[in-house]
Amino acid sequence: MSAGLAAASAVTAAPAASPLPTVRIGQHEITRLIIGSNPFYGYSHAAPNLDQHMREWSTPEHVMDALAEAEKNGITTFQTNGGDRALSDVEGHRARGGKLKVISLLREKPEEVVARIHPIGVAHHGEATDLAWKTQKIEDVREFTKRARQTGVLVGVSSHKPEVIEYIEEHNWDVDFFMGCVYNRTRTPDELRKLLNGELPLPETEVYLEKDPQRMFAVMRKVKKNCLAFKILAAGRRARNAKEVNDAFRAAFEGIKPHDCVIVGHYPKFKNEIQENAERVRTILGKS
Repeated sequence: MSAGLAAASAVTAAPAASPLPTVRIGQHEITRLIIGSNPFYGYSHAAPNLDQHMREWSTPEHVMDALAEAEKNGITTFQTNGGDRALSDVEGHRARGGKLKVISLLREKPEEVVARIHPIGVAHHGEATDLAWKTQKIEDVREFTKRARQTGVLVGVSSHKPEVIEYIEEHNWDVDFFMGCVYNRTRTPDELRKLLNGELPLPETEVYLEKDPQRMFAVMRKVKKNCLAFKILAAGRRARNAKEVNDAFRAAFEGIKPHDCVIVGHYPKFKNEIQENAERVRTILGKS
């Protein structure tokens, strides 16, 4: 077990926490806090050294400990990618008796992932969605959703761009939910130049603008379908202290609809972030 989870004292011995608030999505009830997977697989969106640190820590044993801790703290749903390692971790979690529902973020082949781990839903990967939008190939994303529909699970589209979600909603695509990054980190160089008075950030630097969440939340409130907001902590940039984290969580739940959720990745090497955030959500939503 990782040091962070062990520090919470008797993780496996302590009684399970009270349930978190839930929403209905299709035929499923899911908690409004969903555990994400980016830190588990080395996607820090910050620095290569941190990516490596995360990958080295995230052994299958540590990831399955974290998923068990999420379940113990009332979280019912895990959002992850379609890579073999992630799918193996889901299988390992279930072999241990874990029952987390899964939402898979995919670039292709929804049939294979559904056949292997039986998620409750699949969503087209946000970066691939935004690339299709940029290159005027958004209909390729629609074809993915049609293939995904044939698998019998819930179907979604992920994007970092509010305008993409608006477009899909306005064109009445057959989807059940949206995943929206609250920071638009897939802007083109030309878009960034316009925003930054002709300058560009350093290479490989992701840009997180303070008013981006307001723009995404406005669209999430506008669409009727369930929305799952992610990167509410700006990939750790808004997690320097407890107040900053509290403010980001509160802003997210105030910004989205009552039947929307947030996805938060956790890196519980140093402390039990999973327990802290579950308690934080109960307090914010009045379920403490």
